[in-house]
Amino acid sequence: MNIHVLSLFPNMFEGVFGSSILKKAQEKGAVTLGVTDFREFSINKHNQVDDYPYGGGAGMVLKPEPLFNAVEALVSEGKKPRIILMCPQGERYTQAKAEELAQEEDLIFLCGHYEGYDERIRQHLVTDEISIGDYVLTGGELGAMTVIDSVVRLLPGVLGNNDSPVLDSFSTGLLEHPHYTRPAEFRGMKVPDVLLSGNHAKIDEWREQQSIKRTFERRPDLLDKMELNPKQQNYLNSLKLGK
Repeated sequence: MNIHVLSLFPNMFEGVFGSSILKKAQEKGAVTLGVTDFREFSINKHNQVDDYPYGGGAGMVLKPEPLFNAVEALVSEGKKPRIILMCPQGERYTQAKAEELAQEEDLIFLCGHYEGYDERIRQHLVTDEISIGDYVLTGGELGAMTVIDSVVRLLPGVLGNNDSPVLDSFSTGLLEHPHYTRPAEFRGMKVPDVLLSGNHAKIDEWREQQSIKRTFERRPDLLDKMELNPKQQNYLNSLKLGK
């Protein structure tokens, strides 16, 4: 996969792209990551990328020319990348969206600042608008980092255990079950006996029930979107009855 970011603050990505899973993913050849300062594509002699909005109003608006020019310089002939605008007005980001984007070969992220974007960028340049939550950040960089991290970890071979992304919270529709490791007892707090039993069928059943229980307690809205099998539904019903 190839991922490129257009930002006015490319230095923000140095530590993120050079650390942890994103660094390992590049070393394994699973992804190439790049960042370009789209100010370089301004047609103004002062490298201006924003201007006052027509009709008046507070704040400055990003001009269309620098972003259109930068994207066109990046896109090779025959390529059709997903071009993602990080924006609080966009579709709220989910694990399902991460899984969708992980199937693409080329992603370009546009990170804005100021009051907003010229509407022609939305209408004629981007393919997706994404928001990471109902709040406003200074710019799109932190949001782009979040999306990129969540996508790259889904690529084959990036994580040490290929089952890890499949079993993550939200990937199955449920929150992930509790985890325990050594020691089996710490300050009087014990690991559940079932996890020490060696009975993998019982362990799988416990984990599934714990996922349902945790989701019911913390994110019951997720259960409204799921189709549970009869066994799962019976367990959920028992939780609702307080059994």
